[in-house]
Amino acid sequence: MLGRVISSRRRYVAWPLLTVLFAAVGCSSSDVAVPSPEDEAARHCKALHKELPSAVNGLERGTAEPVSDFTAIWGDPAVQLRCGVPKPDVLTYGSEHYNPRADAAEVDGVEWLFEKQADGYRFTTVLRKAFVEVTVPGKYAPEVNVLTAFAPAVKKTVPKGV
Repeated sequence: MLGRVISSRRRYVAWPLLTVLFAAVGCSSSDVAVPSPEDEAARHCKALHKELPSAVNGLERGTAEPVSDFTAIWGDPAVQLRCGVPKPDVLTYGSEHYNPRADAAEVDGVEWLFEKQADGYRFTTVLRKAFVEVTVPGKYAPEVNVLTAFAPAVKKTVPKGV
């Protein structure tokens, strides 16, 4: 009888812990630095946020922390999207990182600057009214594959121009 009372108590203690554990596992979230776009860029980014896909390359959309209309994530480790980021240094004439021959490619009608990172790549749109940055962990190599999921939303909401 005593054995049943002890196991019964364990069950009551374990149940809330399991509930918290499953809730944490079920909700993918990631800390993402929120950009501060202004005026026109902010409007484009908010429109983009509404058009972003629920899945990217088989990765389900999670919740970026803090929650913002300028950020989104997919998978774990997270593919991170930030809209309204500043112009990349590599494109800014006069910066120590300026590279007039920066690597860029078009993917489904959207031009992206690509920069190798310690673990993966950072892609940033170019020749658009707002800079959209997508960071892809090396786990998802070839990292460029995720960009096809973003092209329709970017083309629809962030007009060409500089």
